[in-house]
Amino acid sequence: MATTTLPQPDRILLDLNVSAPAFNLKDIFGRQINLENYKGKRIFLAFFRHAGCPFCNLRVHFLQKKHEELKAKNLEMIFFFESKERLLLSSMFHKEISPIPLISDPEKIWYQTYGVENSAAKSAASHLTSFIQTAVKAKLKGLPMHMMAGGESISTMPAEFLIDEDLIIRKIHYAKGLNDRMSAEHIYEFAESGLTV
Repeated sequence: MATTTLPQPDRILLDLNVSAPAFNLKDIFGRQINLENYKGKRIFLAFFRHAGCPFCNLRVHFLQKKHEELKAKNLEMIFFFESKERLLLSSMFHKEISPIPLISDPEKIWYQTYGVENSAAKSAASHLTSFIQTAVKAKLKGLPMHMMAGGESISTMPAEFLIDEDLIIRKIHYAKGLNDRMSAEHIYEFAESGLTV
């Protein structure tokens, strides 16, 4: 697998057009999620922050509403959160993410494997410039919003990947800020044709 080392200690960036690192993990609902079983489908794979992050919960809320439409176009979604399973299961919002798999990775093993960035500076900049606006939006939608609860990191930056039917990574979006996500246009284009714009 081609990789690029960055100054962040032990961070490895994934490259396009290589096989996605395979995983076979249980999600918080007790289902075995084996990436190999997704061959023949297109995949949107996302790494989120902690369960109380309004930036992430707004994104999950948006994607959840698109789930059935995208699934009908042969696009599956898999979500990772850095929060512990018990914390995610204590949240009605996160429990209702099913049928989308939601995998708890508090040790951040798969965050590291997929090159997810930790940046205190980028996180702080997002909190200073857009936290209040984002928190208000999350509150209006009734989404969870709370401080970190045990072992989570303020500096985790989100990341999103598009993976094709042969489990090859076709698009990578390492967030530059907490509201910086892959565009819906990219996701829909990939769902419909396997191409990215």
